[in-house]
Amino acid sequence: MKINHLTSAEENLMKLFWKLDTFYLKDIMEQHPEPKPHQNTVSTYLKILVEKGYLSTEKEGRIFKYKTALPLEEYKKFILSELAAHFFNGSGKEIVDFLLSEDFLTEEDLQNSYNLKIELNTTKKKEPELEYAEEVLKIKKSKKGKEKKKKKKEQNKA
Repeated sequence: MKINHLTSAEENLMKLFWKLDTFYLKDIMEQHPEPKPHQNTVSTYLKILVEKGYLSTEKEGRIFKYKTALPLEEYKKFILSELAAHFFNGSGKEIVDFLLSEDFLTEEDLQNSYNLKIELNTTKKKEPELEYAEEVLKIKKSKKGKEKKKKKKEQNKA
């Protein structure tokens, strides 16, 4: 199943819906914190979220009963993979390195959570700009050296 992106307003409503799991429009209006949106606004969002596949409906007389169709865990996986793909080269390691460097996560958190004995390098790495430039220059120099040697060999043969 293809998961569609949510706007921030849709995501905020979905957080409430995931808590409720099954609900009616009146439940949302009761549960929504102040300032409460207009009922028509909520109805419009419900329709959109049904179209996007986040909610399913069941008609009960004249009203609809809504149920979350996409579990919160699936949405978390989707968001994390999008984040990884767009900002961390698809690398879980880069995400963990970032979380450690920004103090969102500590080595102790990792060790306690996974009962692992691991060594982490949390020192911030220097940008390899100069190293890269030196490598490029070495390549150019070595190519020039090879060309000179090749010309000398050709001259010696002649």
